[in-house]
Amino acid sequence: MSVTYDVAVIGAGPAGYVSAIRCAQLGLNTVCIDDWKNQDGKASLGGTCLNVGCIPSKVLLESSENYERIRDNFPAHGITVEGLKLDVGTMQARKEKIVRTLTDGISALFRKNKVAIIHGRASFTGSSARWKLEVVQHDGKTESVEARHVIIATGSTPRQLPQVPVDNKRVVDNVGALDFKEVPKRLGIIGAGVIGLELGSVWRRLGSNVTLFQTKDAFLSSVDDQLAAEALRIFTRQGLVIHRGVKFSSIKVSSKNVAVEFENKEGTQKQLFDKLIVAIGRAPNTAGLDAGKVGLKLDEQGYIDVDEHCHTNLQNIYAIGDVVRGPMLAHKGSEEGVAVAELIAGQAGHVNYATIPWVIYTSPEIAWVGQTEQALKVAGVEYCKGTFPFSANGRAHALQETTGLVKVLADAQTDRILGVHIIGPCASELIQEAVVAMEFAASSEDIARIVHAHPSLSESLHEAALGVTKRSIHI
Repeated sequence: MSVTYDVAVIGAGPAGYVSAIRCAQLGLNTVCIDDWKNQDGKASLGGTCLNVGCIPSKVLLESSENYERIRDNFPAHGITVEGLKLDVGTMQARKEKIVRTLTDGISALFRKNKVAIIHGRASFTGSSARWKLEVVQHDGKTESVEARHVIIATGSTPRQLPQVPVDNKRVVDNVGALDFKEVPKRLGIIGAGVIGLELGSVWRRLGSNVTLFQTKDAFLSSVDDQLAAEALRIFTRQGLVIHRGVKFSSIKVSSKNVAVEFENKEGTQKQLFDKLIVAIGRAPNTAGLDAGKVGLKLDEQGYIDVDEHCHTNLQNIYAIGDVVRGPMLAHKGSEEGVAVAELIAGQAGHVNYATIPWVIYTSPEIAWVGQTEQALKVAGVEYCKGTFPFSANGRAHALQETTGLVKVLADAQTDRILGVHIIGPCASELIQEAVVAMEFAASSEDIARIVHAHPSLSESLHEAALGVTKRSIHI
């Protein structure tokens, strides 16, 4: 006998659990089906983001930054710490405690909003008046579910290197890289994108010699060129070794190390690593859905094909988050989840993809919204720009965080803000003012006329906006 719902959400990551809660808030009888298990084999809501992605990585980033500040920055403040020690076990325990707190919090939110939860793997079995799903639960039992609407939020999985299988011992993905029991002396990372740089930054601060490899010549190609060049200079100065334009000759794993032989413009080289992280991106997770059984359309890359409102090719089936087009960002998936819930309830759900902020949580952080300068050039858009360095900001000096800059790009004719790019302290927080400004179609003049508190880091955005019309005060 099937249990019937208005909405069945498959996946309880940031896209799925937010969508399920919003559906329930709107009066829809909702079930969320999720297959995630933690390292103890127990059900754990929150998907990759909360369990082995966004949250645990930021916890470790904060721990490693504190360690580096005490070691390298505190003496300049007149603070000397003798006998500084690193306890990786305690650091990892703190991470796990925070993860448990937040994942348990989703369970509490489901109870509060009366969202039913089934722990297991869902697949389509057919349709009649409603869509039919079969759920193989964690205890091995099978449950049948019917729902008028289905929201697919199954997320993504790490891409693999065919020639080097991940065992999460010597060769690891993001899961293994967040769970080291000790600091590897020599750490190699294949992939110098967001994941590779963040994880590399954690272990470099804690004492690893970190080398990153990427096959492309361009560094951080999705970032504004000026900021990418600044980031490469800063990260190299910090001690990250970044090889670009690499071709791998061989990668051999032994019980003692991983031997990587590669070629680049400097010739053929070979390096040995204690651990090798594979961070070459993520792929949409549609395995096990039996999409073909009901005719659900996927594109050539495995993403579920959707329109601008996240409708699939099938009536009353939606897909959101990492499993569809667009950036693989938790907040993008969450907003799609809210929009779809509101559409199902007859409201005007909408996501403005032009104002989604991006953040790389390195130190300094990198954040941006809107178009890059190189994209505007390719499109032939006339623009003006203003930049301002954190080296001229008083609060940045007090924080001992003076590297980086803010860039504002505005339409040359209308002055409407087209993009804002930041590399520097607290960029992830500062970018939100730019997001709000762009959402309300603000001009650079609008930000330039707003009074910003002094001393504050936000004054750098103010000065960059003033710089669009060449009237910055402090540089």
